[in-house]
Amino acid sequence: MADSDCYAPLPSTPGIPRLSTVILPVRRWADGGRDTWRRAEELGFHTAYTYDHLSWRSFRDGPWFGALPTLTAAATVTDRMRLGTLVTSPNFRHPVTLAKELITLDDVSGGRVTLGIGAGGSGFDATALGHDAWTPRERADRFTEFVPLLDRLLSEGGPTGVSYRGDFYSAHEVRNIPGCVQRPRLPFAVAAGGPRGMRLAARHGQAWVTIGDPAGDPTAGEEQGWRDLARQVERLEAICEEAGREPAALGRILLTGFTPHRPLRSLDAFVDFTGRAAELGFTELALHWPIPDSPFEADQEVFERIASEGPAQLTR
Repeated sequence: MADSDCYAPLPSTPGIPRLSTVILPVRRWADGGRDTWRRAEELGFHTAYTYDHLSWRSFRDGPWFGALPTLTAAATVTDRMRLGTLVTSPNFRHPVTLAKELITLDDVSGGRVTLGIGAGGSGFDATALGHDAWTPRERADRFTEFVPLLDRLLSEGGPTGVSYRGDFYSAHEVRNIPGCVQRPRLPFAVAAGGPRGMRLAARHGQAWVTIGDPAGDPTAGEEQGWRDLARQVERLEAICEEAGREPAALGRILLTGFTPHRPLRSLDAFVDFTGRAAELGFTELALHWPIPDSPFEADQEVFERIASEGPAQLTR
């Protein structure tokens, strides 16, 4: 599928990644949830994402709300900022029902949705529906079928409908009228650490998402982290060329917080980190909104200073 006209994969300022945030759905809407999404837009973030999980790691025994209803609510209290998932997966989603919800969210938001999508993992989502967790190969097999079918459902679901029967998913005369506000469909940001996922990103994605090399050692130090990311980027570029896709035409999103780097330590640390990421061709950085007493704990004042002053520092 060609790049969506609605989503330019390269940053508006050449060589400087866009700055986005990830707001975990852990607060009641009336008790700080609404205010957080509004504040993200005030701070100028390009996109505010949320995780699409049923629960996640250390947050399992606390509040955790659904991603798509949260994004729909966020769409009603923001005007400019893009909204999205990082990431949705087949662990508990089906392409047919997901497509209908995404078309609705794209409509409510006025065409501001990006779907971050990945193969899923072995966490709580993997067994919540009562089956054993899939192996990495099974997850990859399902993902390879999930993404192309979702692509069709979002871009071809007119009066004739979409029909499909695969090994894992089926659709029968599914109509998605009137379709997405964004044409030919809302953009996909495909998360991938291995070659099969990267091929899907090259074929169906408007962007590629990474949290760092899954085989890397997060305790090995920052320089090793950069080398791991560089190897990933080299692999991605080779796969794009094999697929006939210009590597520079595929956006590159780095979801921070999972590599040895700590860009939220200070404004200077963020500027240095962003410069190194730009050298590897990353076009967007996603920073987790601080959550006290969690893996994403950070100084809120420093975080907001990074959001408001960081981009200007990078243009100097």
